[in-house]
Amino acid sequence: MYPILRSEKLADKIYLMEIEAPRVAKACEPGQFVIVKTDEQGERIPLTICDYDREKGSVTIVIQTVGASTERMVKLQAGEFLMDFVGPLGCASEMVHTDLEELKKKKIVFIAGGLGTAPVYPQVKWLHNHGVDCDVIMGSKTKDLLIYVEEMKKVATNLYVTTDDGSYGFHGMGTNQLQALVDEGAHYDLCIAIGPMIMMKFVCKLTKELRIPTIVSMNPIMVDGTGMCGACRLTVGGEVKFACVDGPEFDGHLVDFDQAMKRQQTYKTEEGRAMLKLVEGDTHHGGCGHCGGDK
Repeated sequence: MYPILRSEKLADKIYLMEIEAPRVAKACEPGQFVIVKTDEQGERIPLTICDYDREKGSVTIVIQTVGASTERMVKLQAGEFLMDFVGPLGCASEMVHTDLEELKKKKIVFIAGGLGTAPVYPQVKWLHNHGVDCDVIMGSKTKDLLIYVEEMKKVATNLYVTTDDGSYGFHGMGTNQLQALVDEGAHYDLCIAIGPMIMMKFVCKLTKELRIPTIVSMNPIMVDGTGMCGACRLTVGGEVKFACVDGPEFDGHLVDFDQAMKRQQTYKTEEGRAMLKLVEGDTHHGGCGHCGGDK
């Protein structure tokens, strides 16, 4: 059982929880995720690590309510418990393994859309703690849906906040803000975009035109998080990849977003899953090479 140390509402249908999980806190790095289960009846829910405190032994997650399991989860309060808290899963951000002096030479910009602010924050915080500057563009549909603005101000070199309706900050989307900054003379060597797939698709479309290398963090449906189920299958550079074990970060200019979004919708129905199994053949289940299902 994993004690809940803190639970609070950040915005409509968006909640934060700080969980006591010393082993996960000790091992995790920015970019990784956990799989959480509330109780015996709950689903296994993949959630990005939003923050961690190694000394305290805690991990912070942000949850958006989308179904019965997440609704039950966010009703839990400090002092109560989660049944399962498995991680860290996935690969850490490639920046963690990059030479710091090389990172300091790069002009980096993050673009966070909606709930994507949660996984962007630990990466920006890691860079800040290691003396690496970066700009952050974070946005949402409206002011009321913005999260982590004050926290991000403390770690970003420059923070640009956008809202689709103009209720706060720049009136427009993250792509509009990036284009405006480039038009004003800004130069970037690397972009990291995290948010809804459609948002990341259009960020990559723009950055390809601007010739800015771009990393995206893919968030398809996941079931087991270990490469065995095949739910999070993607095509990247013409090759089959699985977000849970090969990612979640990939070269955004190589990701087939149209296929990923179509597959996301198809996988939600039983008939759709059966069709995917038929079409994808041997690589549908176990094609990652990690579980032995492809032998």
